Amino acid sequence: MIDLSHISERGFWDVADLSDAPLVATHSNAHALSPSPRNLTDAQLQAIAETKGVVGLNFNVGFLAEDGSSDPALPLEVMVRHIDYLVDKLGIDGVALGSDFDGATMPSAIGDVSGLPRLLEALREAGYDQESLEKIAYRNWLRVLRLTWGE
Repeated sequence: MIDLSHISERGFWDVADLSDAPLVATHSNAHALSPSPRNLTDAQLQAIAETKGVVGLNFNVGFLAEDGSSDPALPLEVMVRHIDYLVDKLGIDGVALGSDFDGATMPSAIGDVSGLPRLLEALREAGYDQESLEKIAYRNWLRVLRLTWGE
């Protein structure tokens, strides 16, 4: 499995052409909602969906905010909007949490790993049921790892 989160778009397509494994971007977001070059275009999301891969939501505010700002006051609703968009493009089996806790600017509402229950609650309030929350929280990563490693 090759993580496509830190690769250029051209590199993404090179890997997509060569790999038989599900495509994964462990911590990336939707370019349509935040036009950072780090975020994934709809065409990239479709390629990931076609391989039954996964995109893990990046919590870095600069990759979530529509204007690319680094203001940690970013509301949880922006994260939910990215999850909604990714689910729309990939299906519920193609979306996970990716964080990027190791040095990125986190939304104040999350802060660190102890804030994850607040994000899951915001997703629940947005209509995600328990099965969907479990998929997003960890089951989708387990699924793609099993597909990749043939377990």
